[in-house]
Amino acid sequence: MTLPSEGYSGKAPEWPFPKGSTRERAVWKKAWTYPQAAQWIKEPWRWETIAMWVRWKVRAESGEASAADASVLHRFADQIGMTPAGLKENGWQIAADEVAAVKATKTSKQEATELSTPKRRLRAVPGGAN
Repeated sequence: MTLPSEGYSGKAPEWPFPKGSTRERAVWKKAWTYPQAAQWIKEPWRWETIAMWVRWKVRAESGEASAADASVLHRFADQIGMTPAGLKENGWQIAADEVAAVKATKTSKQEATELSTPKRRLRAVPGGAN
C-alpha cells in the first residue's frame, strides 16, 4: 500500500476518549494530516491505538517521561506505522514526493549557475570620498 506523500487532507475523526487535554487534541488533529492517516481513516478499529500514541507522545513532551515511557511511545508508533519499521510491518510505503524532487533539482541547477557566473566586484573610484 502506497501512502500519499502530501498526507491526508480529510477531516480528523472525533477524539475517541471521554477526556483529553488541549495538547492531546492538537496532536490528534495534526496526526491526521500525516500520510499514514490516509490508511487510518479506513480502519476505525485503529483509532484508539492512535489516540494512545497521541497521549504517550504528549506525556513524553512533558519532560517528565522515563525511558519506559519512551519505549511505550515507540511501540505505539510502530503499531500505527509512524516509524520505518512500523511502515514495513503494516505493508505501507510513503510515495516519493515528485514535486519536491523537481524543486530540489531546479534549486541545485540554479545554485550551480550562480556559482559559475562571475560576480561584479566593487572597485575603488579615483577621487572618491575618504
